[in-house]
Amino acid sequence: MVVVVGSGSGVCNPVLGNWNWNETQSLGLQMSSLCLMNAAVAWLPSVYLWVISPFYFLYLRYNNKGYIRMSCLFKTKMVLGFTLVLLCFSNIIFTLWKIKKGIPQAPEFLINPTVWLITMILAIFLIHLERRRGIQSSGVLFIYWLLCSFSMAVTVSATVHQALQGGFPEDTFRHLITYFHSALIGAQFVLSFLADQPPFFSKIMHDSNPCPESGASFPSKVTFWWFSRLVWQGYRKPLEMDDLWSLGKENSSEEIISRLESEWKRICNETQQTKEEMGFERGGGNRAEPALPPETETFLQGHQSPRFPLLKAIWKVFNGTFLLGTLSLIVCDVFRFAVPKILSFFLEFISDPEAPAWKGYFYAVLLFLSACLQTLFEQRHMYVCMVLEIRLRTAVMGLVYRKVLALSNAMRKTAAVGEIINLVSVDVQRLMDAVLYLNGLWLPVIWIIICFTFLWQLLGPSALTAIAVFLILLPLNFIITKKRSCFQEEQMQHKDRRARLTDSILRNMKIIKFHGWEEAFMEKILTIRKGELQALKNSGFLFAVSLVSFHLSTFLVALVMFAVHALTDEKHVLDAEKAFVALTIINILNRAQAFLPFSINTIFQAWVSLARLAAFLHLEEVEPRAISTTPVGEESISVQDGTFAWSQENSPCLQRINLVVPRGSFFAVTGPVGSGKSSLLSAILGELTKLEGNVNIKGSVAYVPQEAWIQNASVEENVCFGQELNMPWLDRVLEACALPPDLASFPAGIHTEIGEQGINLSGGQKQRLSLARAVYKKAAIYLLDDPLAALDAHVGQHIFDRVIGPGGLLHGTTRILVTHAVHILPQADYIIMMADGAVVESGSYQELLQRNGPFTDFLGQSKQEEANASQEVKSSRNISESEASTNKTDSFIKDSPEKGRTTLQSRAEGTKMAGQLTEGDRVHYGRVNATLYLAYLRAVGMPICLSVVFLFLCQQMISSSRGYWLSLWADDPVVNGTQQHTGLRVGVFGLLGCLQAIGRFGSIAVVLLGGVQASQWLFQGLLREVSRSPMTFFEQTPIGNLLNRFSKETDAVDAVIPDKFKSFLGFLFGLLEVIVVVVVATPLAAVMVLPLMALYVGLQSLYVASSCQLRRLESASRSPIYSHISETFQGNAVIRAFQAQDQFIAQNDSRIDEHQRASFPRLVADRWLATNMELLGNVLIFAAAFFAVLSKPYLRPGIVGFSVSVALQVTEILHWAVRSWTDLENNIVSVERMRDYTRTPKEAPWTLSSNGVSHTWPVMGQIEFRGYSLRYRPELALALQNLTLKILPQEKVGIVGRTWAGKSSLSIGLLRLIEATEGGSDRWGEYQSKWAPCPEVQITIIPQDPILFPGSVRMNLDLLDEHSDDEIWGALEMVQLKTFILGLPGQLQYECLDQGDNLR
Repeated sequence: MVVVVGSGSGVCNPVLGNWNWNETQSLGLQMSSLCLMNAAVAWLPSVYLWVISPFYFLYLRYNNKGYIRMSCLFKTKMVLGFTLVLLCFSNIIFTLWKIKKGIPQAPEFLINPTVWLITMILAIFLIHLERRRGIQSSGVLFIYWLLCSFSMAVTVSATVHQALQGGFPEDTFRHLITYFHSALIGAQFVLSFLADQPPFFSKIMHDSNPCPESGASFPSKVTFWWFSRLVWQGYRKPLEMDDLWSLGKENSSEEIISRLESEWKRICNETQQTKEEMGFERGGGNRAEPALPPETETFLQGHQSPRFPLLKAIWKVFNGTFLLGTLSLIVCDVFRFAVPKILSFFLEFISDPEAPAWKGYFYAVLLFLSACLQTLFEQRHMYVCMVLEIRLRTAVMGLVYRKVLALSNAMRKTAAVGEIINLVSVDVQRLMDAVLYLNGLWLPVIWIIICFTFLWQLLGPSALTAIAVFLILLPLNFIITKKRSCFQEEQMQHKDRRARLTDSILRNMKIIKFHGWEEAFMEKILTIRKGELQALKNSGFLFAVSLVSFHLSTFLVALVMFAVHALTDEKHVLDAEKAFVALTIINILNRAQAFLPFSINTIFQAWVSLARLAAFLHLEEVEPRAISTTPVGEESISVQDGTFAWSQENSPCLQRINLVVPRGSFFAVTGPVGSGKSSLLSAILGELTKLEGNVNIKGSVAYVPQEAWIQNASVEENVCFGQELNMPWLDRVLEACALPPDLASFPAGIHTEIGEQGINLSGGQKQRLSLARAVYKKAAIYLLDDPLAALDAHVGQHIFDRVIGPGGLLHGTTRILVTHAVHILPQADYIIMMADGAVVESGSYQELLQRNGPFTDFLGQSKQEEANASQEVKSSRNISESEASTNKTDSFIKDSPEKGRTTLQSRAEGTKMAGQLTEGDRVHYGRVNATLYLAYLRAVGMPICLSVVFLFLCQQMISSSRGYWLSLWADDPVVNGTQQHTGLRVGVFGLLGCLQAIGRFGSIAVVLLGGVQASQWLFQGLLREVSRSPMTFFEQTPIGNLLNRFSKETDAVDAVIPDKFKSFLGFLFGLLEVIVVVVVATPLAAVMVLPLMALYVGLQSLYVASSCQLRRLESASRSPIYSHISETFQGNAVIRAFQAQDQFIAQNDSRIDEHQRASFPRLVADRWLATNMELLGNVLIFAAAFFAVLSKPYLRPGIVGFSVSVALQVTEILHWAVRSWTDLENNIVSVERMRDYTRTPKEAPWTLSSNGVSHTWPVMGQIEFRGYSLRYRPELALALQNLTLKILPQEKVGIVGRTWAGKSSLSIGLLRLIEATEGGSDRWGEYQSKWAPCPEVQITIIPQDPILFPGSVRMNLDLLDEHSDDEIWGALEMVQLKTFILGLPGQLQYECLDQGDNLR
């Protein structure tokens, strides 16, 4: 309610009747006009509320958050509201009573209280409705009470002023009503800073640690002060994951991924692209390499992939949030362009010695308010966009993971784990970055148009020359950007090759260490890395040219405009208003032109990443409709005229398959190697592409693959595989699978953690664990792909009798067993004989013998091979016994107990903690140590560091000189309507600008060059430290932790840290320039500068302590996501067979949510810092303007314009200086993480010292162990205990024993993959140092697991390039592979995929 005291006549005075523009009194005291005050204070809040109410009602209708019970806060608001209604009503009654008594009253005295009465009733209704809809704090009503408070402040000042002039006795009632009414409005405004309790049915009430944003008040949300508690907590002690808030439903994987997935599927169905496999063109066609088969071309080379369906799906899901952020940015820009106009009025005031002082203070306040509103809307835009970024990351990562689960076997060959990790780390990150810069494609163009419009108004036709300069230089930058995108694509190709090879190396490190190939593989990775860094260097150089060209273009705009304006007409005077308002507009233009290349560059990168993601998401999936589950009588499985291939493009691998498997029967599938036995099981599972025929399965399926797939989980979790724990059944399954002796040797029994890919298990143990997983499922159908091949004979017989055979646990279920063990075939109900991808014979064992066909031939051949093997074993035994009898003192084994006997005690002492193998990603605490910066600077090099500081200092000094020179030009006296020395002013101004551009290019280029050098050094160090780590390190470290450092952290060191260093140094020297200029121009401003600097330092200290820890938590929580994706990629066939997709999707979503819990507080921390920093910076703007008004008589207009125009930049400079520093400190954590493994234990030196090895070494091939003991980890029992063994030169020795007897441990000890715990070994009679890289040593090993690395066939056979092609062909012929290799495209140069997935 607004009450204005008027004259007794009640006549409204003219609007400007009492306004004296020449007085220097307070503005509020001069507003005594009844009409002006009534219009300003009565109508503005009411109009606002009535205009916005319909939209707010609509919002409340569709956003019901629950029900809030009546709290004390609500009751207080309602009491105050009804009191205000009574005051308005009493004022109306008082006015009517006056009229009735015949006292004339102005219409405003009746209309204004009536309007306020109705508006106040609306406000009360909104308070009640918000409570019913669960709104804890209202932004709409906060703004309303804020406007009312401003109105009442003006009203009260006018009322007090009138009272002091004796008006109080004339209208006592209205005076009292005004004071009382103002107090109630103020109380409502204060209460609007508080938030109500959570809604009664809200999920927040049941959350142990909800995000405080939902319960924060509107002012707290706007300024992000709801985050302050976590900042303070992080300052007092390092933050941990338990300190972070729960993830809201709107940011959870369950909500976001499902929306994008459904939209993606809908769009794919509409465009009929679900079944279409993307065609990929090979990149780098100019290289002299052999032609590759189509299946080896990675999905990442597809430049013609359909981006638009994915882009459309993302837009459909997130367009509302993005448009909301865009609206905030547009409002921000309104206030951004208000600043130059206000500055123009301010400098006009400074130039006018007769202008009243209140105008200057008024303009200073307007500058401050405009800057504050610009800050709030800009930070709201940033917050909305960054929340959208993490939601986009969640959605796309979830989509990629679901695709991994559905990838067909053929398409798995076009992708590698390393490339998929690159997708979810690098490519998704670049897609996120595009969200913030997407508006940068069009908004800077609008800024440029507005800027040139303002310049035209200011300088007239001279602005046209600036447009010409800008248009001439603009194409150059687009050419640079286009060329840079080519270098970035080249860099990504190198990055993918490196990621593929790195992943393969890390997974097969045991094989590499067996052969001593570490240095050879390091050299291969570093060769790829060299090309990657060269592309990065080229891209960085062009980036520096692009930045400098944009800076030079803005300088040339100013130079040409000022020169043309001043030189074309002597009457054109360049005064302070024109010079520094134009300079302020040019600064906005500079920001637009700087924003534009960043945006274009980011969008180009995102466009490439979008193509890569779309290419992957369009890969062929397993066709779920290929297998029918319709019941077909008593048959469990039926295949009719089935023809199958690995992909649509490949020739069929199975032809004319007809198979009927009755329920409960036991089928055996046999045949020679490569006949299609495993392919038959894959076809039944739907893993192959069905070209013809029908496949029908009735009942649940369990699958045991030929190569066991083991999860990085406990034994119990591996066996149960997500099913409910049934302990009696679990014990039966483990006993039937012969696992109790192994469990007895494990430190924590069934709770023992198994490493990634079962790295701490033997081949037999992995296979039995895989079998136990299938048995535990209690499925109706079991598909067993030769699980007995990896087992000892007696263990295999036990498994067959207790599990698979007629008397086993699986009796009564349908079993199809692929096997080469002919001795178990008589117990099968039915036998299928396969050859060349077809069923050549089938029937019972007796039927097949009677036919005397291919099966009989195969049986005879197999028995002959077994007989030969038995004879060889028998001969070897006789020889060994003979030699043992003659050399009893030379070759003997003492006290070699089985491992199981030595570890029974460890199980009794074992706990779940003792069984833990892998370690989570380590998290450092506290602020980043200064030694970390020194380490990075040492990697950069001292000469480069000194050059950078010198160049930045020089270019900033030139910048200050250019601004000061312009102020002198603006203050040149006007003689006869002209300024003197204009030509000199223009020439020096242009020279200084060119020198600054040269200095800027040099500083940026040197920083980026130093970043490349540091990145190369740090990556080599990481690779070296990891390669020299012992095998226990790889058993205990999840591969996701290592991949995280080789992908995400390396990318941060490559690109982010140099850019942040460049930004920080630029803004730091810019900040020094601002402070010096403001303090020199207006020394009184130093009073404000020092406290502001103290507040800045305090905020920065609070922020960095929490932000660094959040960055560490975010990085650590990322590694489990990568490990899980990698694990799923390897075992997706098993997961699909067990129909466990939903279980694994839930696990992945949980890991992503955990990662987002750390990401969300980190982005809020950035906004908390930026908002409060900029608000403090706005105080400095106000101080510069305010003290300039105070010192007006002593200041020249030019120096004031220089000071205030520079001060207007302080908000942005201060914010970005601190932001760049904190971003640098956040990202320098990547250096910290890349150096994590410098302090981990390392294995023995790879090479023998040159002065200690004879050129004839080794003299003899003798091996001796003396009291040798070996332990895998300090907390585990001995794997080998007190072993004494002597092997004479040229002696053939066979090592036998049951599972876990120590056979593999002996070979590990022999090759020193693990150092001896006790005793020692003497190899070749002289040295114990690691042998592998010594060329004189001729030793090799054939490991249990066959491994192929990505690369040519020749590289896999002769990694060190020591043999000729003839020798390699001879070796291939001996193992009967020569014909197969000759049939491959390129033969020895044929490119193998990881694990040889494209070799069958």
